[in-house]
Amino acid sequence: MTEIRKITSRSNARIKAARAIRDGKDQSHIFIEGVRLVEEVLASSVVVVEAFVSADFGHDNRKTDLYDQLRHRNIAINEVSASVATSLADTKTPQGIFLIAERPSYQIDQITSSGVALYLSEVNNPANLGAVLRTAAAASVAGVFLSTASCDPYSSRSLRASMGSAFRIPICEGADIQTVTKWTKSHDILITAVDVSQSKPYYELDWTKPRLLLFGSEAHGLTAALLDEAADRIHIPMHQGVESLNLAVACGVVLFEARRSNVKK
Repeated sequence: MTEIRKITSRSNARIKAARAIRDGKDQSHIFIEGVRLVEEVLASSVVVVEAFVSADFGHDNRKTDLYDQLRHRNIAINEVSASVATSLADTKTPQGIFLIAERPSYQIDQITSSGVALYLSEVNNPANLGAVLRTAAAASVAGVFLSTASCDPYSSRSLRASMGSAFRIPICEGADIQTVTKWTKSHDILITAVDVSQSKPYYELDWTKPRLLLFGSEAHGLTAALLDEAADRIHIPMHQGVESLNLAVACGVVLFEARRSNVKK
C-alpha cells in the first residue's frame, strides 16, 4: 500500500509543481481535477503519477472507491489541508481530489483506418474543443488530429468540457495536413471538408467509406489549401439567415449521420 503524506503549506514544492502543471507550464504532465475526471482517467491507459486529496474529501462509496484505487495502484498520495486544496483548484467549487498524470501522446499510426476520423484546424477555444471531443467519443470516431495553433486538449478547461472524453480517444497534436494526407492515401481514406460555403448536403454522402472529416474554427473556417485536399465537400443546410453552427454541434450533426449510416439494422 502507498504511504500517505500530509501537506499543509501552500508553498510546498509538490504543490508549486502541481500548480505549474495546472497552468500549462509543464507540458509533459497534465492536471486532473474532480471526481468525474478522476474516474475517467483511472479507467483509461493514462499513467497517473501523483494524487492530492483534501483531508475533508469525504467517505461515500464513490469517493472511497477512488481512494482505494489510488492506494492499490501504488500512486503517491498527498493528503492536503483545505487551504492547500483551494490553492490547487481550478474550479469555483472544488471536490477535493486532484491528479497529476503523464501527458498522453499519440502517433499517426495509432489511429485506426476504419470509420471516421477528425482533423480540426486551429480550434483555439478550449471549451469548444472539449465539447467536440465529447461528441467525437460519443460517435465512436477513430481518432482526432489537431493542427498547430490549436488549443491544448488536456488543459483543465478542455478536460472539463470533454467530461473526460479526451482520455477515451487518440488525439494527435500538432498534426501537419500533408503528413495526414499521406496517411489517408495509404489507407484509402477519403478526405471530406465540412464548410458552410459548399453546396452538397452532408446527408447525400456515402458514409459507408472510411473518411477523414476536416473542420475549421468558428472564426475562420477552412482555408483554401485545406479545401483543396478534400475529395468531397459538404455543408449542413440551415434555416435562411442563420450564418453558422457551433463547432461541436456541427460535428455532432455530421458524425451521428455517419454513425447512423453505418449501424447494422
